[in-house]
Amino acid sequence: MSPQINYLLVQLATLGPIGRKLPAPGTAGSIVAVIAGYFLLPLGWIPFFILTISISFVGVFAAGTFSKATGTHDSGEIIIDEVAGQWVALLFIPQDILYLIAAFILFRLFDITKCWPVNWAEKLPDGIGVMIDDLVAGLMAGIILFSLHNW
Repeated sequence: MSPQINYLLVQLATLGPIGRKLPAPGTAGSIVAVIAGYFLLPLGWIPFFILTISISFVGVFAAGTFSKATGTHDSGEIIIDEVAGQWVALLFIPQDILYLIAAFILFRLFDITKCWPVNWAEKLPDGIGVMIDDLVAGLMAGIILFSLHNW
């Protein structure tokens, strides 16, 4: 890959300075994701779903590139996975501030505690392992909130 593409992927993996300069970068990335999601959800479920799939796919390469460049695996500086995972949770909920807050809290809870199956997913290699544990955490948060909303 060209140096320019590698540079762009590394920047995407950390959302520029957010993952490298702020304390609690995972939480910061989740906050950015919820705020962005709030403004993107009105586009409709299908466009938001396509954006979520796209950022997840590109995130695998971005996280893998960052990991290779730094010799790390699932560095705390990589926060593109938080964006993708948080967006997965948002796919399941209405655009309501209480649901957005609940999605943030549940996603962070599952992402930080690494309960099963999140802990299983993070063991996968390279960028896939970096991304998939957050996608699973987002899926878990989304299913819980969807169930509560429709109960």
